[in-house]
Amino acid sequence: MTELTQTTKSIAIVNTQAPFSSATGKEALDAALIFGSFEQAISLFFIGDGVFQVIGNQNASSLETKDYLKTFSALTFYDIENIYVCQQSLTERNLPANFHVDNIQVLTTAEFSQRLHSHQVIYRF
Repeated sequence: MTELTQTTKSIAIVNTQAPFSSATGKEALDAALIFGSFEQAISLFFIGDGVFQVIGNQNASSLETKDYLKTFSALTFYDIENIYVCQQSLTERNLPANFHVDNIQVLTTAEFSQRLHSHQVIYRF
């Protein structure tokens, strides 16, 4: 009988879209949770308009859409602790580092790129 071994790959999920402009933000979060449930090494990256996904005090009720941002609180249950935000993206959008997600690290553009490219698999949403 052959024994199967599970290979863990480091996976980066890059968020580039504002939270309610399309379904991509929710899809990225769903993918992270699925990979996390299989104990893969997941890191979340937010750049460009994607930084709006982690900014606190947002209210989606006026948009008549489901507020998936509350699901970010589940990340710790899936051991997803590596969450990175591009400082330049925050600065360009005049956003404070007021996050509704714990463990976020704000990185310079160079640091962001270096961390991102240290992963074996990169998914961009």
